[in-house]
Amino acid sequence: MGSEFLTAEEVAEYLRLPLSTVYKLVQDKKLPGFKVGKHWRFRREAFQEWIEQQEGSLFASNNNPPKE
Repeated sequence: MGSEFLTAEEVAEYLRLPLSTVYKLVQDKKLPGFKVGKHWRFRREAFQEWIEQQEGSLFASNNNPPKE
C-alpha cells in the first residue's frame, strides 16, 4: 500500500473481506470512499481514521455493559 489512494480490491484485501462487502459498506456510507467513473477509491488517511473509529466504538461498547 504505497499510494495516497486505495482501490476497493486493496481495501478488501487489507480488511480480509469479500469485495462485495466493501462495495456494500461504501454504498451504505459506512466506509468513506468516492467514485472515479465506475471505480471506487479510498483516501488512505480517511480509511485509517475509519478503522480507528471502528476500534474506538467497539472498545466503548465493550466497556459499557448494559444496565439491568
